[in-house]
Amino acid sequence: MFTGIITDIGQVVKIDDTKGDITFRIDTSYDMSQFKIGASIACSGCCLTVVNKGDDWFEVDVSAETTSKTNLGNWKEGTYVNLESSLRLGDEFGGHVVSGHVDGLATLQSIEAEGDSHRLKFEVPQEFAGFVAPKGSIALAGVSLTVNEVDGNVFGVNIIPHTWDHTNFSHLKVGDTLNFEIDMLARYVSRLLEVRG
Repeated sequence: MFTGIITDIGQVVKIDDTKGDITFRIDTSYDMSQFKIGASIACSGCCLTVVNKGDDWFEVDVSAETTSKTNLGNWKEGTYVNLESSLRLGDEFGGHVVSGHVDGLATLQSIEAEGDSHRLKFEVPQEFAGFVAPKGSIALAGVSLTVNEVDGNVFGVNIIPHTWDHTNFSHLKVGDTLNFEIDMLARYVSRLLEVRG
């Protein structure tokens, strides 16, 4: 489980796609002695397992299933990746509950400066429109955000300077796709209503 509060920006430094799965090596400022092989790290919103590590890097294996549902198949050497380690018992809880299970891809429609902040608009597939609500939560590239406004399957978020400077959002361009995860509460409410018919 994660909170959607990014604690590092990593960078893809090596890609090995010679096997069935893709192995990404990601440079990090994390003290990797604190992570065991098999630990979970959310990488731009996708929960991945550490399969190898060094002092300032770790490797993850990504299956074809994962690349088909996320933007990881678009990663190249040099790609910046939002990182969050999984919650440990006793950790302070901020943001909102994020599982690291990506629901789909949100496409960036626009970026506008708004004071010191940035207003970003995203489009999600139509089937997810009902899960996005004004003042509700959504995770984009692993970042816990509050939805400001919604128009059909397009919604806007405001990115404050701290978030802009401490995530990979400052590297985004219009047309980029980000992994998104809908709010877990919205998912369960929808399922409850479906079951009750």
